[in-house]
Amino acid sequence: MPNKNIELYDLGRASYQPVWDLQHAVQQRLIDEKRAEQKGNFEGTRLDDFLLFVEHPHVYTLGKSGKEEHMLRTMMELQQLEAEFIKIDRGGDITYHGPGQIVGYPILDLDRHFTDVHKYLRFLEEVMIRVCADYGFEAGRIEGATGVWVDNAKICAMGIRCSRWVTMHGFALNVNTDLRYFNNIVPCGIDDKAVISLQKLSGKEIDTEEVKERIIHHFEDVFEVSISHKGSLQEVEQIIS
Repeated sequence: MPNKNIELYDLGRASYQPVWDLQHAVQQRLIDEKRAEQKGNFEGTRLDDFLLFVEHPHVYTLGKSGKEEHMLRTMMELQQLEAEFIKIDRGGDITYHGPGQIVGYPILDLDRHFTDVHKYLRFLEEVMIRVCADYGFEAGRIEGATGVWVDNAKICAMGIRCSRWVTMHGFALNVNTDLRYFNNIVPCGIDDKAVISLQKLSGKEIDTEEVKERIIHHFEDVFEVSISHKGSLQEVEQIIS
């Protein structure tokens, strides 16, 4: 039977680069173990899939298919905003991460689930649609635009990278996000759409820990997996060292 267990690590607030490096390390470990097992050279128990939760300081990330002109501020202006600008290896264009936003990085071996990237993205969207419904808001998809939307405004951005059917990167759900930071970019390269947050929709601050629990619940249901709470950034580093 395929391994349907996912280990959840909540990294708290952490800078983008070390978490990106961590994702790469976990992804490569999963790939290496799978290839060794396929060749009959692996003994013991393979690593479970991972789900990382993190809240990043202000950072703008540009996907490999993105356009730099969608960043509307100079590097000096970004320094004044105490924000980073990083080119990364996921799909999609430019997006913002920052305080009040729940970022999730599922690092899954899709050979354990289904080998269909489009289905994987639709499943991630479905999780977020159900989370929004828990708070009384009808969210959905827009044809040709990955992510989750409420009244034509994006509430959750998504972008992934997949290597040998092992995923990294993931989703960014605006919970109590300062939406003014999106004014510095053309979000996801779409200039005729707004962004929204659960806080703005509800008119009050939202308990992010409660939202995380809702994400876990719906992730387990949609993906038909079991998610177990683990530990910190340091514990992940120890596992893959």
